[in-house]
Amino acid sequence: MSRPVRRGKAMARPTMPAERRATSPAHRRRRVLNAIAVVLAAIWVLPVYWMVNTALLPATELRTGTPHFFPFPMTFDNFAGILGDGSFWASTRTSITVTGIVLVAAIFFGFLSAVAASRFRFKGRGALIGVVLIVQMVPAEALFISQFRMLDDWNLLNSVVGLSLLYLGGVVPFTVWLLRGFIDGIPIELEEAAMIDGCSRVMAFFRVTLPLLGPGLVTSAVFSFLHTWNEYSLALVVMTKPDHFTLPQWLQTFTGGMRATDWGGVMAGATLISVPVIILFMLVQTRMSAGLVAGAVKG
Repeated sequence: MSRPVRRGKAMARPTMPAERRATSPAHRRRRVLNAIAVVLAAIWVLPVYWMVNTALLPATELRTGTPHFFPFPMTFDNFAGILGDGSFWASTRTSITVTGIVLVAAIFFGFLSAVAASRFRFKGRGALIGVVLIVQMVPAEALFISQFRMLDDWNLLNSVVGLSLLYLGGVVPFTVWLLRGFIDGIPIELEEAAMIDGCSRVMAFFRVTLPLLGPGLVTSAVFSFLHTWNEYSLALVVMTKPDHFTLPQWLQTFTGGMRATDWGGVMAGATLISVPVIILFMLVQTRMSAGLVAGAVKG
């Protein structure tokens, strides 16, 4: 005769005392890993802290041989000098314009190309993917001379359009490759089910697949933004006039020449240039983390 099953009360699981949990090998291993993570985080944060700390020190203190680990006495003169410089705002407008053009165009063309490479079977599909990989392998410095002559023939030197075109040539292949992995990870059966319910092929993609590509689009946008915002070498070749400098080019004007390097201005400028990047990561860090994990595993 079977015993009646008791309902309403869950069987309590035996718990390990707090003293034993604290001395268990797993707990000790976790504490060691946490300590290592804290040390690595401190090493990573130290250069950023030193940059901000130097930007807040007066010029007289920066010339001394004694390092200052804390900004005392603190001053905002370096930031005031940067914000009152008209060339800083001109370079900011150039960087924002170029970054905005590259960001929108890279996501648009990269998305369409990734959809074609993932969802359609056509002649030359494998060659297209191979070309994308080859373009990523070519060093950017190897193309500087040909790119300069091309823009010179088109009268696009020292122009936002010319610099944006060159940035797109480097960003779009990476965007295509990244988004293709995300699209491949979404089962095509979802679209086929929507088509059975009456959606067209295009409508099924935009209603079913596109919402699932949010993390991938955010990840691609962040990488495109970082590549364009921080790029220096190509801008140095294309933008030769000071009134067309991007922010990384403008920052190098504090060094060299007939005057000594203004380290306070360099660090204050670098801090201000880093602010948009920090704000962007704070806004999209959750979706970007999900996108990186989703891109590593195919569904």
